[in-house]
Amino acid sequence: MELLLVRHALPVRVDNRDTGDEADPVLSDLGWRQSRVVADWLVGALPGGPPAEPIDAVYASTRARARQTAEPLAERLGQELRIEPGLDEYDYGEPEYVPIEELKEAGDPRWHELVSEDAIPAPEAFMAQVVTGVDRIIAAHPGQRVVAFCHGGTICAYMAHLLGLDRILFFEAAYTSVNRVLAASTGERSLGSLNETAHLRVAGVPTYLPGG
Repeated sequence: MELLLVRHALPVRVDNRDTGDEADPVLSDLGWRQSRVVADWLVGALPGGPPAEPIDAVYASTRARARQTAEPLAERLGQELRIEPGLDEYDYGEPEYVPIEELKEAGDPRWHELVSEDAIPAPEAFMAQVVTGVDRIIAAHPGQRVVAFCHGGTICAYMAHLLGLDRILFFEAAYTSVNRVLAASTGERSLGSLNETAHLRVAGVPTYLPGG
């Protein structure tokens, strides 16, 4: 089977440090554009894009930004969106969410932390969570093609697992990037692609706008 791991689209900034409430950001206006473009690309409706790919199921993590990114595709296909908690990002429970590009643009020192392994509170537990969640999806869909909307850290973790890497955050997945996993019925797993963003280029939609 083929599993397409798609990073969520650009969300808004959320700062709940005054209340301590968990940050669960929704998509920005640009993020909604990105989510519609990747849906158009996958169903073959984007001018200049490839023909439709058969899609048997659509999954998302529990987080709002992943679920909202998945909605346009699920609606186009007339499918129910399935939720897989194993796809959740490692920042679950944090009171603040700032897009990494915003931190980088502002020269915020937190950007360096977010691209280091220090950003992950429990790397081994996070890796195990992701591998278990992805393997559940693969086991439920033999011989099918599935799209799962999740997070940059989630994608890094599973791909690092496939490649046998010690470092989890070994690349930066772009918003709505498509990352392919090929899973054989005999148990082998292989990397099909990383960071496909042709849909954004064809549609003329940026991954991020300076200044938010």
